[in-house]
Amino acid sequence: MQRRQTPKQPLQVHRKKQTDLSAWRKGGRIDPEKSVQNHQSPNNQKNDSKQDSLEQALSYFEKVQDRVSLKKNNVLQKHLTTVESIALQRGLPPEGFDVLLNVALSGKLSDTVNTRLLKSLIPASVIPETSVVSSVSWLCVSKCSSNIQLLFLRWLITVFDFIDHKERLHALYGFFFSFLQDEKMCPYVCHLLYLLTRKENVKPFRIRRLLDLQAKMGMQSHLQALLSLYKLFCPELVTITLPGKTKTYFKDSEGPWKATINTVRQRKQENSLVSQPLFLGTAQPQSRKRKWNTQLIIPASSTNKNNLEEDREKQRVDFYGTNESFPVEQLQTFSQLLQNIHHLEFPSQMGSVLTNPLLLHYMNCIKDESIYLRLYYWMGQTLQEECTWYVADNKQYEEFKDFLETVYKAECFLQEGFSSCEEFLYKSLPLWDGFCCRSQILRLVSWIPLSSFSEMKSHLYDPLAQLFFTSSLYFKCSVLESLKELLQNWLNWHIIHLDSESDSQAHSLNTTLSGLVNVVAELIDFVGWISTVALRLENNPTFLLYFILDFYETVCDMYLRYNLPLLIMPPAGVFYPALLSMDSVSLNQLCYIMYRYRTNLVAAKENELSKKKILQFKFSSQTYQEYNQYIIAMVGCLWTSSAFQKDIHPQGLCMDDELLKKTTVQEFKTSFNIVYHPAMMGYAVLFLQQAWPDDTTFNFSLIKGKKWNWYLEYLYAQGLKGLKVFIESSINRVSQASHSKAGNMQA
Repeated sequence: MQRRQTPKQPLQVHRKKQTDLSAWRKGGRIDPEKSVQNHQSPNNQKNDSKQDSLEQALSYFEKVQDRVSLKKNNVLQKHLTTVESIALQRGLPPEGFDVLLNVALSGKLSDTVNTRLLKSLIPASVIPETSVVSSVSWLCVSKCSSNIQLLFLRWLITVFDFIDHKERLHALYGFFFSFLQDEKMCPYVCHLLYLLTRKENVKPFRIRRLLDLQAKMGMQSHLQALLSLYKLFCPELVTITLPGKTKTYFKDSEGPWKATINTVRQRKQENSLVSQPLFLGTAQPQSRKRKWNTQLIIPASSTNKNNLEEDREKQRVDFYGTNESFPVEQLQTFSQLLQNIHHLEFPSQMGSVLTNPLLLHYMNCIKDESIYLRLYYWMGQTLQEECTWYVADNKQYEEFKDFLETVYKAECFLQEGFSSCEEFLYKSLPLWDGFCCRSQILRLVSWIPLSSFSEMKSHLYDPLAQLFFTSSLYFKCSVLESLKELLQNWLNWHIIHLDSESDSQAHSLNTTLSGLVNVVAELIDFVGWISTVALRLENNPTFLLYFILDFYETVCDMYLRYNLPLLIMPPAGVFYPALLSMDSVSLNQLCYIMYRYRTNLVAAKENELSKKKILQFKFSSQTYQEYNQYIIAMVGCLWTSSAFQKDIHPQGLCMDDELLKKTTVQEFKTSFNIVYHPAMMGYAVLFLQQAWPDDTTFNFSLIKGKKWNWYLEYLYAQGLKGLKVFIESSINRVSQASHSKAGNMQA
């Protein structure tokens, strides 16, 4: 990217590095890839014919002098049709834009022809900046009608990210700003200025002008967007209050070009092995898959490579030693980022940030709200426009999945969610079938920022619950995994910002500790509810139970690990299926979870007793009561064989002996201790085989006394660490004699 030498130079249109059409025709089409294409393409003659036709059409439009009628001129109709057909099929080469823009905006042809030409400006690769600047100059002389000017602005906004450079275009900021007075053009001018605005463009007179327009037109979204950006750059200059929630600021400006660009690009991908794109002169083809990919990859310059290298060598010293802005095209290493971090010039293509680790590092280090605002605007537009269930005939499903994956990875890198993704999810979840892009959507759910429960209930929990209850077991497990990651991300955010109240992001979220506690509690209650219902619907499968208990492994440690004054016990509909599970993994998980609950509750009680000042948050007595009820049930099942008599939970296992006798189970009292429990019986059998290899009767009553302790050591050696820490913390306080007594009860 070339630097400005003087303030006035960018207004000049330099053409020395742009391919000259007449010189190209005179010298012939000498393309370094031509000979290769001749051998590779089976349709070489057809391609040559199209190139010749386009050459003739461009030559005709370049030489047009007088106003020509379309109806009475077959030659004009022929060349116009040629440009339209090639543009719609393959896109136009960079060299064609200068000719077609000049003739369309010069007023030499009728508005009907000019409109058709502007609608045909579909890029095959990049659009030279010089062509755009040259065409803008025609707006100064008012040769074209206001409708053509408006159509040109809409085209410029649509193809903004295809323009190879932006420096000279930025220099025209004041010129574009002057068009705000036109009420019809104002929304599109604001949109273009939004893309072009830098901090140096924010001036008091421009702010006053926008405020005057707002007073005249009312609160228009496009004016609000530009004022919001100005306020982020210079908050001291914009003192009015603006809505903080990002929304869709601008009208759809993409008109006829968006769908055509996608169609052309898709066709090029399908035919990439059998045909070559149409290029004139020395311009090199560039791979551009879709709109977000054109933004994710910063467009390379179409200028001569040697000249570009010379320019970079000349500028290298200046960039490291002055306050000039440093273009991201030259940012290659982390050391360059550190040396230029305070005068880095962010790209106009904000999507390029998502795949550039250096720019993501910059966003983490420099809290520039304007960058987030630009990124959120671009991302929100892209997500809604390209969503596969918004667009009925979307053939780029895999690319949309890749884009969502890219957004998710950027959120992981920054360790925060994007508000534009949150809005996209809230709008799309009620329409989502639970199948399309499932993995990507649920990953994005895990990075939803903190917000009020009422908003999350209507936009997230309710639509997610409907899908959850009516979908497969695998989908249920995927949702639980996503919600666990969402909880962890909220807790990580809390622990990071706990001691940094001055952090701008903390202020922007406007989340108090009590608000965080309430939102987290509602999430846990929601997961407890859907988990209880899911276990009943699916008949308590071990696979589902694993994901549920995995969620509660995070919940049980929130106080000590994340310093959040909140603990919520799992509902009985989760606790008892885990306690009576047929699988030892689930039982071991439950034991570890109850051990961590005990550790956190003991620490909380000690802190309450040791603190002289009154704590803002205390665990309720109901939490301690529910924990004690669960512990009595677990110890009664696994150790003392008294669960049916002593379980005091309202939904517990307490039953009359008369009722239990009707089950015809002989030793019903010991049915769920660590020997007879269905999840542990396999270990008991293996232990008996090792302890009494000659005994084939599998007499479980032999495991008592010292054998009971040996059995415990055997279980610990099998990797049941959760069971080990639970027994040692909640049971192993009794004397050795009590161990023997407990063992004798098994006889």
